[in-house]
Amino acid sequence: MKKLTMTLLALMMAGSVLAGCNTMHGAGEDISEGGEAIQNASQ
Repeated sequence: MKKLTMTLLALMMAGSVLAGCNTMHGAGEDISEGGEAIQNASQ
């Protein structure tokens, strides 16, 4: 029973980390697109 609990906890933590990375990646893309829009507007 303890092994199952630890396995489930590890899977939940891994899922949280992957979701967090995906969110940060999306935020980075949004910021990059905003920067490109500002550069294009200034030209």
